[in-house]
Amino acid sequence: MGPDAHVDGVKLDEPERVHNPPEVPHIDSSVWSRAGESLGSQRYPSRSIERDSPHRLTFTIPSTLPLMPRTLLAGFRTFVLVPLFFIVTLGFASTIILIGLFRPSSLALDRILDVWSMLFLKIPPVRIDISGLEKIDPNQRYVVASNHLSLFDIPLLMHGLPLPGRFLSKKEIFKIPLVGQAMRTVGIIEINRERGGSSRQAINEGVRIAAERGHSLLIFPEGTRSSNAEMLPFHKGAFRIAIDTGLPLLPVVIDGTDRINEPGSRVFFPGRATIRVLDPIETAGMTNKDNLRPLAAQVEADMTAAYNDIRQPTPN
Repeated sequence: MGPDAHVDGVKLDEPERVHNPPEVPHIDSSVWSRAGESLGSQRYPSRSIERDSPHRLTFTIPSTLPLMPRTLLAGFRTFVLVPLFFIVTLGFASTIILIGLFRPSSLALDRILDVWSMLFLKIPPVRIDISGLEKIDPNQRYVVASNHLSLFDIPLLMHGLPLPGRFLSKKEIFKIPLVGQAMRTVGIIEINRERGGSSRQAINEGVRIAAERGHSLLIFPEGTRSSNAEMLPFHKGAFRIAIDTGLPLLPVVIDGTDRINEPGSRVFFPGRATIRVLDPIETAGMTNKDNLRPLAAQVEADMTAAYNDIRQPTPN
């Protein structure tokens, strides 16, 4: 009906508009975007806000829920399989003790340790990527120096490297029934930090016996696990052992085990671990006086560079 409409011959004027409706202000979409980012990053860190229509806001939680089933599954595997694995460990320990009574140098002991390591790696489970194996002479004994990220490092090295290896262990571990006796049987070397110089002599003697049996020594120059995935400063003990015994030093770099067993966590998460073998270093003819510090500095620099090269970013 137009402004001059007629009804039954009577002209009706269009009613005068008293006021105009309020204008809806235009809001640029980038403002909403910036507001959503501000809310998502400052006041509501676990949520993001999206504007999916002119008059409605939608709250979404983008990546928190998928972590819950993963954590629950990892926790289930850990708290079910670890007690079972401890029972299996006691069985292996008993078998090692029995074999050691009659054949202390039996190759069956190496096979048991390899199977034990493999089963431990299957708990999360752990997938392994290895490079540089061609640098290893399987007929040579080494002092294997590796960085240390979690308790999976020892089984990873024992199963991943084509070398029968032994390692240093704190005296407290040897107090576990059956396990301690089995460790002595296979030649795991006990360290007692309270004994000072005599402990060094005992370690060198243990390494010498292990080498005579065809075993390499696995050792962590950092002295302890890294709590933040950064490589810690090296101690000189590993290099002193290599020089004292005249065994070649084999640097090995590990990445990924800290994400499988996160620092401070008792849950084992599935994941991938990487091993990179660096060039071995001959120590024959070296002396602690002339070569200890340069050797330690060289190996630390080489391992740090290799670690930074293979290191995977930790997911947020």
